[in-house]
Amino acid sequence: MAADKALDGARLLTVGEVARRSGVAVSTLHFYESKGLIQSARSGGNQRRYPGIVLRYIAIIKVAQRTGIPLEEIRETMARFPQDGSKLTPAQWKQLSSQWRENLDERIRKLTRLRDELDSCIGCGCLSLQDCPLRNPDDVLGRDGPGPRILERP
Repeated sequence: MAADKALDGARLLTVGEVARRSGVAVSTLHFYESKGLIQSARSGGNQRRYPGIVLRYIAIIKVAQRTGIPLEEIRETMARFPQDGSKLTPAQWKQLSSQWRENLDERIRKLTRLRDELDSCIGCGCLSLQDCPLRNPDDVLGRDGPGPRILERP
């Protein structure tokens, strides 16, 4: 079998081709692979080869990262699906996207609250703003722990 052919006859891509087509640096591809986000096969000359579907996985990773989803969460979610060169089914994509949707909805709620409350007391316990005695009298929020308690509430 030629080193640049997959078992199913589909052409495998070199790391350089994947980097160019995905817009991701070679070092980033190596990093993604070391974190278990993508997988490669090795050619007879021990060079990385990727199935074309890896371009879709990289696109998913990039979009998820842009929305603030941590790499570990991306890895955990994607680990539930095969990376053997087969495409995600519509049902698998729905499962993946609905999990991330919940996460994004929660972030949107927190960011909206941050935007709306940033100019006033955030519950840090400093009691230096005029609003603090009204929203955090006697630093009652300090009993819940350190940091900006108002902004960190669920």
